Amino acid sequence: MGYSSSLTDKEWEIIEPLLPKKKRTKPPTWSKREILDGVLYQLKNGCNWCDLPKDLPPYSTVFWHYKQWREQGVIENIRDVLHGQVRQQVKKPFWTTLIIIDSQAVKNTCNASSETKGFCLYKSTNGIKRHLAVDTPGFPFFTHCTKASVSDDQGLIEMLSDNIDYFKSKPVNIPKITILLDNGYHPEKLELQLKKIYPKIMTKIRFKLSPKPSKAQKQKQGKIGFVPVKARWVIERTNSWMERCKSLVKNFERTLANSTTKVNLCFVRLMLKRLATA
Repeated sequence: MGYSSSLTDKEWEIIEPLLPKKKRTKPPTWSKREILDGVLYQLKNGCNWCDLPKDLPPYSTVFWHYKQWREQGVIENIRDVLHGQVRQQVKKPFWTTLIIIDSQAVKNTCNASSETKGFCLYKSTNGIKRHLAVDTPGFPFFTHCTKASVSDDQGLIEMLSDNIDYFKSKPVNIPKITILLDNGYHPEKLELQLKKIYPKIMTKIRFKLSPKPSKAQKQKQGKIGFVPVKARWVIERTNSWMERCKSLVKNFERTLANSTTKVNLCFVRLMLKRLATA
């Protein structure tokens, strides 16, 4: 029986070459496609691993493979490869000129460990923050999870520090990457901290605060309340995409690394759909 989360033949053709090759042993009882369907079922429906439908592989088999892929960085690597393919599909160059960054505070569940417990005063949320750096189609270059008590500035510094090699390898003879932020960030502080990690960072990037419409501008347009800002709405849409997966509506993971992997898996699924329907 197929589920709405199951891979189509076209999607399987795209992702199969990116999965690790199994050592030559006895023939497996379950195919990688069936195992991946089990992983994606749990991602979308948010059930306990032990509650996977009986026509999918045993939950112990599905979770074992998922754990191996998570620890080996397979899911993050697949995300990067698929992201490059999506950008190629929409005729975007390898080196982007715009990265949009924002964070999303998410409540914890009873599964949370002390590592993931933090209170965000601004959002009144006890849980974690998901920091994303996306391109104009809305798919992430980088993802990073922190306690909700970590400031947006600090979360951004950690995320860019973890991916500093991306900026080190960027040629200086192409335009700087504009990093678009909302007004909760402080570019001066960010520049100071990032220069300590990579002194030449500001030759590769520049920060830009997104303009915030004033009340007068809203009245002139005949609008009230929240008004989407051009380009900034892209990352808000990306945050809403994650809510399609019930396992991401709240944080069900015990560690921040596991939370980040679940976010990456969500975008792997979305990019597969984009590539397969082109």
